[in-house]
Amino acid sequence: MSAVDQVQLNDFLDIFSVEGKVAVVTGGSRGLGLHAASGLLQAGCSKVYITSRKTVACEDAVTALNALPNKRPGAQAISVPADSSRMNELDRLVAEVRKTTDHVDILFANAGASWGEKFDTHPEAAFSRVMDLNVKSVFYTIQKFTPLLTAKATRDEPSRVVITASIAGIGVGTVGENATPSYSASKAAAIHLAKNLAVELGPRHILTNAIAPGFYPSKMASGLIELKGGLKHFQECSPNGRLGRPEDIAGLVVFLSSRASSHLNGAVIATDGGAVLNGRL
Repeated sequence: MSAVDQVQLNDFLDIFSVEGKVAVVTGGSRGLGLHAASGLLQAGCSKVYITSRKTVACEDAVTALNALPNKRPGAQAISVPADSSRMNELDRLVAEVRKTTDHVDILFANAGASWGEKFDTHPEAAFSRVMDLNVKSVFYTIQKFTPLLTAKATRDEPSRVVITASIAGIGVGTVGENATPSYSASKAAAIHLAKNLAVELGPRHILTNAIAPGFYPSKMASGLIELKGGLKHFQECSPNGRLGRPEDIAGLVVFLSSRASSHLNGAVIATDGGAVLNGRL
């Protein structure tokens, strides 16, 4: 009897599919959020709600996403602008999403902000804003979407929450003239929040995981990349010799939303090419 005859082979054909799923992407109008939304639509989601603070940005993103040629028939991206830092806006966001769906399968909590300034003059208002958006609003976004996330979730088909943290929350972020202490602290908090929510929400059939991106060329990161030596410098800092690409973040979010990750809960996955292992973020 062969080794293959002695084991049971399973059908893994759709292991990375999110066919028919409903997703909400905060901070979805640009950068990592937009890349993830594109990946989710192309992997089979039927609806992807795009939210960020600016209405025009949301509408532009949705127009581009709905023009994708290889999404499932009838699939659509839907614009729902909202300021995630305000509780009344989060309530409105959930109410707007409820108008066109009775459940949510995937919540990518990606909205965030940063501030760079030296230690001696780092302003209190900026520190508070970063912590509020990167930690408090993430918690309350998840809290307010939980009824929709649990609506159709089961033990064998759980809903997913993916929180965007950062390798700055694992190692030491930027210090010196453009120090980002609030960003680093907020992303460390986001990682620990994901672990707490994994335990809190797991019994409700919601899996919560965090991703920790390194530097991806984006509007938020571009200024800091230039200040710290440019693209070539960061490529040389990474063991794999490059920065993140759109498909890297899209693929990771699709994986964490698919059946392939159904036994991951409270995990933190760095997507930085190994740069944090070099101690050079």
